[in-house]
Amino acid sequence: MIKPDGVQRGLVGDIVSRFERKGYKLAALKLYQTPKQVAEEHYKDLASKPFYKDLVNYIVSGPVVCMVWEGKGVVATARKMIGATNPLASEPGTIRGDFAIEVGRNVIHGSDSPENGERETAIWFPEGITSWSQTMEPWLKE
Repeated sequence: MIKPDGVQRGLVGDIVSRFERKGYKLAALKLYQTPKQVAEEHYKDLASKPFYKDLVNYIVSGPVVCMVWEGKGVVATARKMIGATNPLASEPGTIRGDFAIEVGRNVIHGSDSPENGERETAIWFPEGITSWSQTMEPWLKE
């Protein structure tokens, strides 16, 4: 998900392009004004943290871009592409390393496991995702 700061700063195209150039397949994409209930469900594992309320309020403060990417090792690779939660610890060349300055405005969220990816996909895309064949797949995978 591209967070409100990434949308407001016009980074959507740059971020989507990084995943496309890596060779991952886009299965779902939408610009979405997040209802508070959806944000609370998404971040429920952080409900006991002192920053939870601010995080929920931030995610509902403006539109986000929800995405589902598919491909071999997509979760692990996406985590590397995204960079550390704290942008100051993110390497140059990562999304957060290149675009973010503060933890509270770190541009993007990525699932931390395939299981959380499935859970989050169900939250953000209750209508389901698109199934299609990527004709370049034989050129990406053995």
